[in-house]
Amino acid sequence: MQGCRDAPLGDFAAARVYISLMTIVIDTLNKAPLDSPPREAGPRHPEKAHRPDNDIQRKPDWIRVKAPVSREYVATREIVRANKLHTVCEEAACPNIGECWTKRHATMMIMGDTCTRACAFCNVKTGLPGALDIEEPANVARAVKTLGLTHVVITSVDRDDLADGGAGHFAQVIDAIHAMSPGTSVEVLTPDFLRKDGAIQTVMAAQPEVFNHNLETVPRLYLNIRPGARYFASLRLLQQAKELMPHGFTKSGLMVGLGETREEIMQVMDDLRAAKVDFLTIGQYLQPTKKHARLDRFWSPEEFASLESIARAKGFLMVSASPLTRSSYHADSDFAEMKKNRAAKTG
Repeated sequence: MQGCRDAPLGDFAAARVYISLMTIVIDTLNKAPLDSPPREAGPRHPEKAHRPDNDIQRKPDWIRVKAPVSREYVATREIVRANKLHTVCEEAACPNIGECWTKRHATMMIMGDTCTRACAFCNVKTGLPGALDIEEPANVARAVKTLGLTHVVITSVDRDDLADGGAGHFAQVIDAIHAMSPGTSVEVLTPDFLRKDGAIQTVMAAQPEVFNHNLETVPRLYLNIRPGARYFASLRLLQQAKELMPHGFTKSGLMVGLGETREEIMQVMDDLRAAKVDFLTIGQYLQPTKKHARLDRFWSPEEFASLESIARAKGFLMVSASPLTRSSYHADSDFAEMKKNRAAKTG
């Protein structure tokens, strides 16, 4: 793998940046007035407040989406609210929320709405999270059953403050869904569990049908885009998931538009195939605010189609590559196709 000999220096530099960012996040929130609501007093992204502004580029026609207005969308939102849940659809300002929620497909985000990381691309709130909700596994399972989902994606914020990174909570959610909806397949999109020994073993012991962890970008951009993460640690996590459940499915995702090259993307594809990852998603980065990472450019639909062809040629069972592709977009139908492709390949 390219870049291994630079890892020690990169890790040290990234660690200093991460510690600095976390200090800013926690200090800003702690200085809020005593009578303010907990964890809501400070800005949504305090660690980005002093960054220079990056102009937000006008979106091309192929990225435009309609505002969510359907009755089914409203019904899905009410079910989410009734069970006191968070969704990555809302927190990350996903452009597909109208389409997905109209189909009652909501991606649950567990362990709160506040992340301990400060990734430059992400719109999820950062800060010091609260305690875990012990009723959340049951609430998630109830919502999944009410929505009538045959396949559900469960993701979370990063919880570096927890000894196991939240792995035990993930396992409880998986178990609760399987118990309440035995016919529902569970796809987990987890954090990297960096330096959390035994965490991946805990998650995989609950036997999710799909284990997903996004690499997000190419190794060269990690220090700026994912300062709290390590490319090769994330890659190893995916490899471990496959080793622990060889007959399960593993999945990862990339964004384009952050300054990566086509050649770098193809190298990441090779790294993922070496880790025996089955499913790759590739989508366009959309800059949430002026304080987030600068959008380098919009990739065209033709370029996405080319990336998909290359990825399929490299041996992925399933590939979804388009400007609006996100990790959980069409996850149910993609899971069905991935199973069909494996059966055709092995049969």
